[in-house]
Amino acid sequence: MIEHVWRRCQEAHAFDEVWVATDDDRIRAAVEGFGGKAVMTRPTCATGTDRVAEVALGRPDVDIWVNVQGDEPLVAPAALQRLAGLFQDASVRMGTLVRPLEADEAASPHVVKAVLALNGDALYFSRGLVPHLREPGAHVQRWGHIGLYGYRRDVLLSLAKLAPTPLEEAEKLEQLRALEHGIPIRCAQVTSHTVAVDVPGDVEKVEALIRARGG
Repeated sequence: MIEHVWRRCQEAHAFDEVWVATDDDRIRAAVEGFGGKAVMTRPTCATGTDRVAEVALGRPDVDIWVNVQGDEPLVAPAALQRLAGLFQDASVRMGTLVRPLEADEAASPHVVKAVLALNGDALYFSRGLVPHLREPGAHVQRWGHIGLYGYRRDVLLSLAKLAPTPLEEAEKLEQLRALEHGIPIRCAQVTSHTVAVDVPGDVEKVEALIRARGG
């Protein structure tokens, strides 16, 4: 699975370097076995943000960091290009991706929903269905969140120093730490629907999709 994620990052041609950060020697060996680069981090990293921040500490020469979770083997290279492209705007401090929410996903707590401001910044993320439509027949575009993040280095390092926040703890969503501290998250809208491996039942689904794509 890690190799599929790594290959899609390479295919995006959006990054100067692609590294796999891990605390597991087996993953490091596997990455090096397929020709990738791996860096070891502490096993105490609580989130992906914390892990990337640990790597960023040793690379003051790199300003923009993108965190692609290892459970996203179907992420589209074009989506990664959109995420990296957000930082062409010098005002963007942190970015992520959203895609149209499908009706059959609305009730699932495994599908994180995003509410956006008119400028594309995130207002909130939730495992619940937001926004609530009070009036019958009302309609609003609902967005599903894709758990990939880009950061400017100063924001990344600042986030890693902050303690978990109340909403982050309640929803178990690390991006809420940024919002609760007033750090805006710009959202790029994509149409591709990646399938993350969040629960064991997702494995067979993802493997079937990879086979169908000839991967």
